[in-house]
Amino acid sequence: MSSKAQKELKEGEIREVRSILVSQPEPANKNSPYHTLAIKYNLQIDFRPFIEIQSVSSKEFRKQKVNILDHSAVIFTSRNAIDHFFRIAKELKIEVPSDMKYFCISEQTANYLQKYIVIRKRKIFTGVKTAMDLIDILKKHKGEKYLFPCSNIRKPDIPEFLEKEGYNFTEAVIYHTVASDLSDLADVNYDMIAFFSPSGIASLFQNFPDFKQNNTRIAAFGPTTASAVRENNLRLDVEAPLPNAPSMTGAIELYIKKANKLG
Repeated sequence: MSSKAQKELKEGEIREVRSILVSQPEPANKNSPYHTLAIKYNLQIDFRPFIEIQSVSSKEFRKQKVNILDHSAVIFTSRNAIDHFFRIAKELKIEVPSDMKYFCISEQTANYLQKYIVIRKRKIFTGVKTAMDLIDILKKHKGEKYLFPCSNIRKPDIPEFLEKEGYNFTEAVIYHTVASDLSDLADVNYDMIAFFSPSGIASLFQNFPDFKQNNTRIAAFGPTTASAVRENNLRLDVEAPLPNAPSMTGAIELYIKKANKLG
């Protein structure tokens, strides 16, 4: 992304926003909140994933010497983990037992399981939203032998808890999170870039090591993403979720009302 000589925003200064780059795939639903936001405030909102998911082959999985059937419960923290867990099981011709227990980080993640299993016939335990919510549930089920399928890049909260408390668990990398090629954006500028994970921030600097923020506003969803913004010496302009704006679009809208002087 271009680092043309621009005056950096002074602390506390706020400028109009007309263009936003969202570092995620474009929503399939054309009536998404981003679409509504774009129309409501006459904004250009573009979508571009900053990270890509690459499958771990069944051959690579075997090298980890993990036997799915040795476990009585699976911990899922994302839809990607669910997709790749069942893909690996299918490739290895493993029929996941009907009495397998599933521990999901959120209700949204748990509901996604119905793509692969009949939910009403399975034992599913669901957190509210965060890793700590799920850990509170895991504390009540120490007797299970857990499988934690994840990416090569993952948050440490859950495995660190399991190890510290002496749980019987196995961590298995079933997909890789890698930086997308963003070279075509080298000379493109946006008023705001929205990030959703530390991996997105890492991808930005992998693609543009000399990136200068200047007048570009940075929006971050979640505390770990916000921390990654600050750790890379970037200015965090929009942080979500907020008590009065639980979504990224809600937090961006609050900022735009102020920046574009819309009352």
